[in-house]
Amino acid sequence: MRSRFYLGTVSHSRQGGRTHRLRYELFQLLLDLDEAPRVNRGLRLFSLGAFNLLSHYDLDHGEGRPGALRAFIEDKLAEAGIAIGGGPIRLLAMPRMLGFVFNPLSIYYCHRPDGDLAAIVWEVNNTVGGRHWYVLPVSGAGRLIRQSCAKAFFVSPFLGPEMTYDFELTLPGETIATRVTGRGLDGGTLIEATFAGRSAELTDGTILRLLARFPLMTLKVVAAIHLEALRMWLKGVRVPTLASEKARA
Repeated sequence: MRSRFYLGTVSHSRQGGRTHRLRYELFQLLLDLDEAPRVNRGLRLFSLGAFNLLSHYDLDHGEGRPGALRAFIEDKLAEAGIAIGGGPIRLLAMPRMLGFVFNPLSIYYCHRPDGDLAAIVWEVNNTVGGRHWYVLPVSGAGRLIRQSCAKAFFVSPFLGPEMTYDFELTLPGETIATRVTGRGLDGGTLIEATFAGRSAELTDGTILRLLARFPLMTLKVVAAIHLEALRMWLKGVRVPTLASEKARA
């Protein structure tokens, strides 16, 4: 199976003005959407669309409806003029842990039937219930992919709307790496977020080890977002007034 876990480290660095950095360990699940039923049948501690120690719900992604995630991503690709002809779509995100998850960023690797990567869909969630998709085609071959686009979605009150995102990622293998860099109008780096991980087999034994190593991980992610926002405010980082309000609209 292509589906597997990735154990690694997330780091965030805010630059420009007052510097702020954080770093913590977590794991993510790479789930081939066509393999999901097989994964569900093969594991006791993981469920598809049902409560378990770990679980995946389609409604946590896409337009928030059960059982329609692949079709939704294919529609998003079609809107961007990208056809994958029924090729594999693999989602990298945190699964639900004991029924709860919040994914600030989920990544869809969209392949053609011959295995070539056709596009990446970057699914972004904010903490006020919003969700947005950056659908970016992939050109050329190679394991390292670089993409860019203008910011079009409110994420943090500490960042204004006039930004450009530079995306850099590797194809999933024994290791995986992603980097998102937010740049201002002058091209300078405002924020950078990275994830680097190593693969682990998708088994019940791995699930037990992950739960022991990362208890209540998905709850801690939400707590960390708010705690780091408080720390930034205490450092003197202030919310852009007019720009922030326009970004929310």
